Amino acid sequence: MATLLHIDSSVLPGEASSSRSVTAAFRKTWEEQNPQGTVVYRDLAANPVPHITADAWSAGYAAPSQRTPEQSAAFAAREKLIEELEGADAVLIGAPMYNYAIPSTLKAWLDNVLLLGRTAGETPSAQGTPVIVVASRGGSYAPGTPREGYEFVQNYLEAVFTGTLGLDLDFIVPELTMAPRNPAMSELVPLYEASRRRAFDDATTKAKELAERLAA
Repeated sequence: MATLLHIDSSVLPGEASSSRSVTAAFRKTWEEQNPQGTVVYRDLAANPVPHITADAWSAGYAAPSQRTPEQSAAFAAREKLIEELEGADAVLIGAPMYNYAIPSTLKAWLDNVLLLGRTAGETPSAQGTPVIVVASRGGSYAPGTPREGYEFVQNYLEAVFTGTLGLDLDFIVPELTMAPRNPAMSELVPLYEASRRRAFDDATTKAKELAERLAA
């Protein structure tokens, strides 16, 4: 049965978070389609992974027999994250936009799993694995909008997931999530509501399609 690696990074809990709400909808449908499957879950806000250290980084380029005790201990935690990625049949990530970028906790996870010669390089070890990213944001940074040039989440993750890790990337983008709470954005509430409905529809559809694709 298929294994889903599900990662959330929003600091907000439950339904207060747009990205968590949409990843939860995707996961619910996924589990309905894969009742015997496995979900490996990481909440990076509740349980952050260690930021990359000199020992964890340098250990990735040293033979196990040549590592110091400090390198071995640091790399053990890093390797667990790498193995979770390598063992997944599909990856689901909640990536809200904070100050025009991804949360630092998600960046820390990426720094740990990116290892040249293993997950990155000519033949990435997780190459071809489908990854769905729920990239929520308080405003809109779509092409043609005034803040198009401030969109660093999708651009960055495209470079990392597709260009470096070789994953099969797809996005779900709930936008304008601040509209219901910001009076200055009140006229954008209908667009927010449409975006939210589309995000939940996409989550359900993509979960079903991915489950069928992996089962074929």
